[in-house]
Amino acid sequence: MGRCEKNIEETRSRSQAASLSFSRGVGSDQTGSDRIPLSLVLSVLRLRVFNILILCSHEGHRKKTEVLSNSKKTRINMCGIWAIFGSDDDVAMQCNAAHKITHRGPDAFRLETIHHFPNCALGFHRLAIVDDLAGMQPMRVFKYPHIWLMYNGEIYNHKLLEEQFNFDTSTACDGEVIIHLYAKGGAEYAAKHLDGVFCFVILDTAERRVYVGRDTFGVRPGFKSYIEQKGFLAVCSEAKGLMPLQQIDNNVQITIFPPGHVETYSLDLSGRATYVNTTRFHKIGEPPAYKTLVNPVDDDVDESIRVLLDAAVHKRTMAERRIGCLLSGGLDSSLVAALFVRKAKEIGIKYPIQTFSIGMENSPDLLAARKVAKHLGTEHHEVVMTPDEGIESLKSVIFHLESYDITTIRASVAMYLLSKYINEKTDTRVILSGEGADEVMQGYIYFHKAPSPSEADTESLRLCRDLYMYDVLRGDRSTAAWGLEIRVPFLDHRLTSYFLSLPPEVRQPRDGKEKYLLREAFDKTGLLPNDILWRPKEAFSDGLSSVKRSWYEILQDHLCDQINEGELEEASSKYPHNTPLTKEALYFRKVFESFYPGRADWIPYFWMPRWTVASDPSARTLKHYKNE
Repeated sequence: MGRCEKNIEETRSRSQAASLSFSRGVGSDQTGSDRIPLSLVLSVLRLRVFNILILCSHEGHRKKTEVLSNSKKTRINMCGIWAIFGSDDDVAMQCNAAHKITHRGPDAFRLETIHHFPNCALGFHRLAIVDDLAGMQPMRVFKYPHIWLMYNGEIYNHKLLEEQFNFDTSTACDGEVIIHLYAKGGAEYAAKHLDGVFCFVILDTAERRVYVGRDTFGVRPGFKSYIEQKGFLAVCSEAKGLMPLQQIDNNVQITIFPPGHVETYSLDLSGRATYVNTTRFHKIGEPPAYKTLVNPVDDDVDESIRVLLDAAVHKRTMAERRIGCLLSGGLDSSLVAALFVRKAKEIGIKYPIQTFSIGMENSPDLLAARKVAKHLGTEHHEVVMTPDEGIESLKSVIFHLESYDITTIRASVAMYLLSKYINEKTDTRVILSGEGADEVMQGYIYFHKAPSPSEADTESLRLCRDLYMYDVLRGDRSTAAWGLEIRVPFLDHRLTSYFLSLPPEVRQPRDGKEKYLLREAFDKTGLLPNDILWRPKEAFSDGLSSVKRSWYEILQDHLCDQINEGELEEASSKYPHNTPLTKEALYFRKVFESFYPGRADWIPYFWMPRWTVASDPSARTLKHYKNE
């Protein structure tokens, strides 16, 4: 008997009373403004959870009621989750904070309180993949009515898990297997068996426990706030959804939830939370604990890389909304796009594949992406970005990023503007991208100067561990700001564990080319033009620049007038952690502090290249570095 099946009979009546109470739906718009007062909605909407849900579309708050569908199509949610436990204050007022993350799921919002747990609440913003209700959360199933689940992410092996463990699922949602895995072996057991990206919250009302878990690389975001002396716990996809909780305690800590971990909290009879423990369920580079259908080919590195990357792309085609590709014309995004175009034909995707690129006029990325798109025969979209557009978006970008890291902001501007275009001009809502390859496969130019294979390996692992605070953060926030879901095949568990298991000396740059193994694996396959396959690395924020003038130079010139010398001189005393050393960095920090005062510790350091004397993270400052 599974751990969550014990004592079920004696708790079922109480659990059903608690679990099958009411769902309180609240409409949300893109900006979070002009909404129905929450306290009013909570008092008048009393709807049966498993029967009827009110959905309010953000285009005009159109309300409709529907009955849960019995369709067995897979349903996936890009979303935002928000939860509080142990609140001594008015839960209805606190729940307004949940609307700070409306952009992550602009199509629908559900808010639920839990019977017998009056000081707890669960909020969920949904980006609907199809027009049905089976994907709404908090999720529960009749077999385990005491288990409440919220998650943001995609579980790619959910069908395999259903077959392997003979789970009797009642919905077609990929995340339902989390409930069944938890019932079988607990939260850590569940997390270990998930092939996907996720941040989940599980509430077990029978055991009076709360569990929070996040995927290995932190592809999906998660923040928490825990006030031990008050027994208060809050969890949210983004930090902005927790910032209003400062009204409870001015010194409340808001911290990033660690990737690859599960945390456990107990709830006392009054609903207050007590921290129990933290466990790591998976480390970067470790083989996955779950069953995989595609595995490395013995004694053939090139073939192993090809089949594993192809499988990583394939599993990320699990969607009912249109899938497109971000295409910079660099190696990583071009390989992902090429593999997806090929796979789309194999699995019968009927719509034309859309690719998207952005850059200043005649930038290297635009020209290279155009060539790749023509080679692949995609429906290609180009966005020509002007310096003024980039500068005007800075404050919004920093707000959504929740970061003041220099290179992260520079690169995010273009991704943010491109995501805006995709949202407003197309029906693509899922996008494939090439993030993660540089960290896993030593793709940065400075790896040419690594003192030894061992030190290069150590640096690669460090970059992988910190991805969730830099490039992965950029990818998630820049796209989620416009209601898009990003998927990153290069961070696939099976692919990364295999690649990182190869001897350090073979993973280093070779013959003057970074990511040599990856390029070699696809050489002579005809998948990409040869000059694209062997195109030198260029950072996203550099590749989108015009040939005449770099984006980072445009930014620095503009921001020079926004900050005076006196402010820069005082920066070290005002900002002792990660002190800004340039006017650009100081401007970013001031904007960040205006939104998130005192939260500088969310970023441990400024991203900079290693093994070189560099004052700027731009790859263009290292253009000839590898040849020195």
